[in-house]
Amino acid sequence: MLLMISLLMLALFIGLLMTKKLSALTALIVVPTFFALLAGFGVETGDMVIKGLRTVAPTGVMLIFAMLYFMSVTDAGMFDPVIKRIVSAVDGDPVKIFTGTVLLGFIVALDGDGATVYMIVLSAFLPIYERIGLSKLKVACLLLQCTGLGNMLPWGGPTARAATAVHAEISTLFIPLLLPLFACIVWTFVMAWIFGRQERKRLGWHRDTATRHDNLFEERPCVAWRFWTNWLLTVALIVLLVLDIVPMSYLFMLATAVMFLFNFPQLSQQQEQLARHATAILSVASLIFAAAVFTGIFSGTGMANALAQAIVNVIPAAFGPYLAVITALISVPVTWLVSNDVFYFGMLPVLVQAAGHYGIAPVEMARAALVGQPVHILSPLVASTYLLVGMLKMDYAQTQRSTLRWSFITSMVFFASCLILSAFPFYQSV
Repeated sequence: MLLMISLLMLALFIGLLMTKKLSALTALIVVPTFFALLAGFGVETGDMVIKGLRTVAPTGVMLIFAMLYFMSVTDAGMFDPVIKRIVSAVDGDPVKIFTGTVLLGFIVALDGDGATVYMIVLSAFLPIYERIGLSKLKVACLLLQCTGLGNMLPWGGPTARAATAVHAEISTLFIPLLLPLFACIVWTFVMAWIFGRQERKRLGWHRDTATRHDNLFEERPCVAWRFWTNWLLTVALIVLLVLDIVPMSYLFMLATAVMFLFNFPQLSQQQEQLARHATAILSVASLIFAAAVFTGIFSGTGMANALAQAIVNVIPAAFGPYLAVITALISVPVTWLVSNDVFYFGMLPVLVQAAGHYGIAPVEMARAALVGQPVHILSPLVASTYLLVGMLKMDYAQTQRSTLRWSFITSMVFFASCLILSAFPFYQSV
């Protein structure tokens, strides 16, 4: 009975999201509640939900303050001098321009928001691309790598969703992924070098034709001590995140409060910042808390266990120990086809339950499920990609075709690095 109800619930949930009949927020709350009542669970459903909310509360709080922190330091002009120096250093060389594009893209991607990356990077570099005649398809490909990887930061969304789905502490999930992410960043700079060399040849660029572009970016006024204070605070924040000696949620709360004191000391300024970014922050945070309803009911009713047992019975015993690898590989096409909400809240919990029978830890499955993110950024379901295509005045389908193979390689670099560094197992002996 529970197996049939869980299958119906997942089918309805995924169907409603894919057909856009309901928003993810609404579906995460309404669908599991309906099926819990259908299965005969009454007032105890509320206890399941509260239990689920307790597990995601630290993640939700971290997400709120991390987004507020990075969006606010960007508004304070922390990145402006960096942008100006990068732009002034490229001197018309396609290799340097693409390298500067990637460098700035990754710096801005610290806030985990793709739209911010496109707006800031293209505001600085678009006049240079157009003046020199560089391939905008290559520009789009590089920026999509930056945002695809930047989204994997704990406050970017997918990592928080994966942690929520498996009830894992986000720092426990994320820290073993730092080196694989670094490997992907290095690969992206290699891509910039490859693309730059190709453009040098196509355009016939020579060093004696180099020109400077110092005046193409208008830097906002920024007090010097404030600029360095923001960078010192951010570096300290990242170091403490890696050391994992303070809970991540509290760390971002404290960093945001200190940042406000330096950059927006007046109450009216702080209120303005909150109002400016409330829409973006609320849309992400509310989704995390809504997911707690789904995961709490899915686990509390026993549906997750029933479905996992059915999957274990179907999967050949020889494949069970490879479930982490299987999850990583299927995440590449599946997260392109469906939204992150469908994959992490609808499919990952089921795979986690099944993998548990073979001794694979939930947090390892969550890491494996993130392998497809460099390709997911190309999904038609990702709204920010339309912004990139629109700003570059390019064809969406052409951008997809041009970028897909490079994003797939990035996913494989991440996949191989995770296996080498034991972020998840290739084979788990029971």
